[in-house]
Amino acid sequence: MNLRLNLLTETTTWRRSVRLETLIRLRWFALAGQTAAIFTVFWGLDSSLPIEWCLIAVGASAWLNISLRLRYPANHRLDAPEAGASLAWDILQLAFLLFLTGGLENPFAFLFLAPVLISATSLPPRMTLSIGVLAVACASVVAFVHLPLPWEWRDDLRLPTLYLFGVWAALVLCISFIGLYAWQVAEESRQFTDALAATELVLARELHLSQLDGLAAAAAHELGTPLATIALVTKELAGELPKDGPIGEDMALLGEQVKRCREILAKLKSLSGGDAPFDTMPLAQLIEEVVQPHRFFDVAITVDLPENREGGPVIQRNPAVLYGLGNIVENAVDFARSSVAIKAHWDNSQVAVIIADDGPGFPPDIVDRIGEPYLTRRGKGRSRRAADEEQIGEEPSGMGLGVFIAKTLLERSGARITFRNRTAPETGAIVEVVWPRAAFRDGLSGPAPRAVPVQPAQTET
Repeated sequence: MNLRLNLLTETTTWRRSVRLETLIRLRWFALAGQTAAIFTVFWGLDSSLPIEWCLIAVGASAWLNISLRLRYPANHRLDAPEAGASLAWDILQLAFLLFLTGGLENPFAFLFLAPVLISATSLPPRMTLSIGVLAVACASVVAFVHLPLPWEWRDDLRLPTLYLFGVWAALVLCISFIGLYAWQVAEESRQFTDALAATELVLARELHLSQLDGLAAAAAHELGTPLATIALVTKELAGELPKDGPIGEDMALLGEQVKRCREILAKLKSLSGGDAPFDTMPLAQLIEEVVQPHRFFDVAITVDLPENREGGPVIQRNPAVLYGLGNIVENAVDFARSSVAIKAHWDNSQVAVIIADDGPGFPPDIVDRIGEPYLTRRGKGRSRRAADEEQIGEEPSGMGLGVFIAKTLLERSGARITFRNRTAPETGAIVEVVWPRAAFRDGLSGPAPRAVPVQPAQTET
């Protein structure tokens, strides 16, 4: 679990950085626009701007771009403080240009939004908040302290104070709203991408375990014949050699070890089910395999299957489906007070598995959002995975990805999942997983993993 958490943390940190080349190109684009605007106003409109100071401000940003290009390689990524400092420079440079050219009377004042928008989509919330506060502070200063903006028909332009206050208020609202909106959209995208990456990691692990399962069965099968030969030869030698003395003791020990090897191989066969990892299996066997690891806790698990199972759905052994159903059952065991009921039924059009517990049920404020990434609440920690964490001294923890991963994997297999609570006065949660019958005929083919196998997280909705 720690490896998976580290992988996701490193991935999230990497996505919180900004490529230096991106900021350099955006700054060159801004400098080109600023230079064009300055010369257009100075020569085209014949306005008496302090062009020397304006060009000094533009030149300072150009010098910064050149210095960064010479110091760092093109693929260098800036961390949050470095990127924040670069965006803060852009705000201060723009504020200085606005001071020289009319303050908020200059329509280009709304360019304060650009650094805030870049920060909101790529930097942490605290850094974005700092950038936004700096932009608002600079806008407030240049609203009152600035050089006049000359016009050809007047010596300078003096707009009413109420109008300037409206421009300032509009600018502040735009910075706040657009910054928050851009951050929210980017954060949801990042979370969804990270959650999908975790899904691929879990699926890869389940596939790896399934492959190990098959290797265990193959090893047990292949080693059975030579071990039987060894047992036979050992028995014959034990009959020919004297039973007393060192040789007799060695032969007895050899016979015991052969017997122990047979027991180990038999256990491997029982753990693997005696089947190849992708052999077909009826739905009843799939449910029993999912439920079996959770029968050792103080929660009674009942499985209700149709009495007539002829023509029942038969599927391939699918790690994605096994993990998805297993996670839902694990959640039900964690939150149940005393019992979990699993019911399966099918007809010619669909196959349904319903998992219900007698716990407190889903909180009303999140029942419509269940299945979103990083939506978490803790249960009693009675699952096998929670017991393992407690045994090795770890605190049960969750990233809120378990149900998202289960829902994603099951939906990829063609299932439709619904979450609801029991009807009052009963309490508890109900999860219904429904596949079209055609999905079972097609083998419930799941996605191929693209990531290395790691241990899945202990998660809860």
